[in-house]
Formats: sequence, structure tokens, C-alpha cells
Amino acid sequence: MSPSSPYSDLNRPPLSEGSLRSVLVRPGRLVTDLRVVAETGSTNADLRELALAGAPEGTVIVAEHQTAGRGRLDRAWSSPPRSSLMLSVLLRPTEVPARRWPWLPLLTGCAVVEALAATAGVEPSLKWPNDVLLDGRKLCGILLERVETSTGPAAVVGVGLNVSTVGDELPVTTATSLRMAGASTTDRATLLVAIVRTVEALYWGWRAAGGDPETDGGGLRAAYRRRCATVGRDVRVQVGLDRFVEGTAEDVDVEGRLVVRTADGDQVLGAGDVVHVR
Repeated sequence: MSPSSPYSDLNRPPLSEGSLRSVLVRPGRLVTDLRVVAETGSTNADLRELALAGAPEGTVIVAEHQTAGRGRLDRAWSSPPRSSLMLSVLLRPTEVPARRWPWLPLLTGCAVVEALAATAGVEPSLKWPNDVLLDGRKLCGILLERVETSTGPAAVVGVGLNVSTVGDELPVTTATSLRMAGASTTDRATLLVAIVRTVEALYWGWRAAGGDPETDGGGLRAAYRRRCATVGRDVRVQVGLDRFVEGTAEDVDVEGRLVVRTADGDQVLGAGDVVHVR
């Protein structure tokens, strides 16, 4: 950020890779490797390449600045250096049936919400399938990418959380940040550790149950529905370039799909871009 920026007085310290590794990279835990990079186009793209090269499950990449971040429908998403938490985690739940893998971004969303409630004193909610909202505004986006590698399929799960971004630093007017919401902490290291540890806890339970979100120890499906602001709302869901589904979001089923009651009956959606209709 240039000295002339109106936000140059914001405290945005760099992350310490050594400190984070000492806390998170331990035998028997999910994180097996953690790298902090000063700048990259996309942590998901970087981790995808590492997955193809044989990186183990639990590899994490965190970026101080991401220049080509993207969300659903390849939307661009950027923010000033060290103002957000940008990370990707490599998962290899090979014993879980492929039809259950769509739960991974939903699981990650639950983890983000729980971690922020516990550490930052805020109460976010989830918009199906992969957005974290705070007071109805987008706080965090989650992106899942499946990768076919020589050692089997893998999943790269990316998280982009607005931490200290303010004003016109935000890419859209419908977004918010922890700082703008008056969170009790905007320390990115604290937030990172809390999110990763919560992902680990939910992931182990889901994986041990073979990906069944109803029989795992944490009750993932029930937890997601409790946090989901979409269920019970009138919605308009873009499911194609020029195709929309309108109705009431009734449920999230066992495959993580959104059930929408329309004038023509229930429709079950595996993907889509949701707008909550006021």
C-alpha cells in the first residue's frame, strides 16, 4: 500500500511462516506442510500444481497478496496486501465416495463460521453453497477444485476472508470485513490457526464416517443447516448462463445439494449462484 493511501495507517503485520508452522505442523495433525508466500496469482492454482507433483494431504499455502484470486463463475476477487486471509488446503479423502466430496466446501464454511464466532466475537451465517455472510454481506468465499493426480484424486479448498479491508478496498459494495463489523480481533495468525484447527476437527469426523454428513460425530448436515441463511428463504438461483430457478429454499440434502420448492415442484440443485430475495 502506498504512503498516500487513505488506509496507510492500518496495522497489517506480515504473517510468520515459522510461528505458524510451529503451531500447526505437528505429528498426527492435518497440516503436514505450510508455506507463506509474499505474492501469488492464486493459492488454489499453486496448490493444484503441488498436488499434481505429489504433495501430501495437509499441505497449506497462505498468500500475503493474491493478484488473480477467483470465486464461483470465475469472478475476480482481489484486495490490498495483508488485508485478507488467503489460503488453500490440500485434502485427499480417497476413501470417501465422490458423490460426498461436494460437502468439502460446505464443511469448510461451517469451520470458518465456528472459528470466527469463537475467536472474533462475530456471528456469521452461510449462503449456499460457499459464501460466508455477516449482516447479509459477503465476508468470505470458499472454492473447491478437484484434481486428478497420479496418486489418486485430491481436493484443493481455497478460503478468502476479508479481515482489515475497508471502504473502497472491497471489490464489491455487497462485501464486508471483520474490521468493518467491529470484530474483537483482526489478527490474521490467530484467525488462521482457529480456522485450520476447526477444519481439521470437522474433516476428521466427516472422513471417518465415509463422508456421510448425518452419521459423522459432529453432525455436519445438521450443523450446516443451523448456520445456513439460505434455507427457508425465497431465492433466485442462476444455474446456467441464461437459466434461473426461483422459489423457496427448503433444505440441503445428504449430498449437499439445495432443494428449492418452485411453482413446478421441488428442484434439487448441485451448483448455482444464489441470490436471497428480500
